[in-house]
Amino acid sequence: MGLGGQMVLWDEGFCALLADCGFRVIRFDNRDVGKSTKMDAAGAPDVMTLVAAAAGGPPLDAAYSLSDMAADAAGLLDALDIQRAHVVGASMGGMIAQTLALDRPERLLSLTSIMSTTGNPELPPPNPEALAVLISPAPMDREGAIEHGVMIFRTIGSPGSLFEEAQIRKLSTLQYDRGFNPAGVLRQLAAIIVSGSRKEALAKLRVPTLVIHGKVDPLIPFECGVDTAASIPGARLEAVEGMGHDMPTVLWPRLVESISDHASRSAHVVS
Repeated sequence: MGLGGQMVLWDEGFCALLADCGFRVIRFDNRDVGKSTKMDAAGAPDVMTLVAAAAGGPPLDAAYSLSDMAADAAGLLDALDIQRAHVVGASMGGMIAQTLALDRPERLLSLTSIMSTTGNPELPPPNPEALAVLISPAPMDREGAIEHGVMIFRTIGSPGSLFEEAQIRKLSTLQYDRGFNPAGVLRQLAAIIVSGSRKEALAKLRVPTLVIHGKVDPLIPFECGVDTAASIPGARLEAVEGMGHDMPTVLWPRLVESISDHASRSAHVVS
């Protein structure tokens, strides 16, 4: 899952639809969120330091990188005795999935990168309002933190009737109750920044790849999805009208069908 996102953002209903297609679905918390290992000994980076580093300022000293997070995913496959898998990542999770494909391509049957990016610095930046709400400090109390989570997705999520406040509030509440760790989110953001661009490396990737991206994503603009698909040989881009930086329930059938079809086709072409 993406920045600060716990495994529950892969909603049980969404996972059930994939399971109905015949897949064994594995979701997990990345390090520093939810019930996963917290890297608190590393301390929390300052927000302004992260912003400066992202803008090309002084080098950043991050606690870990996206490669370390990709190694976590590979370690989970090892623990489950799974040699190869269809890997799906959203937002930062897409960056981790891309990195896993680059670092350990033999572990992937296919790659699906959703609302993510190559890290190419020449791509359009986030909408200023979307970036501001993402890095704004969350209140520490339960009610305030839950409302903050709703506010984030009201800003970066799909607009109009596709925004589902009740669903977002449910997930925001679930995330707070499972494990609230704002410092971990900052360390994850540092990992994204310190890892830089994957664009050049992705040109050598030979993993069957599907790129899904919303046409009205304010956080990771649609051009980032276009760039991702263009950077990976043979990758297919699926543009989703009206979709922002989220996965509304009304779009689940389409997203699941796309992932399932891609995985099914890929299983026949990967030896």
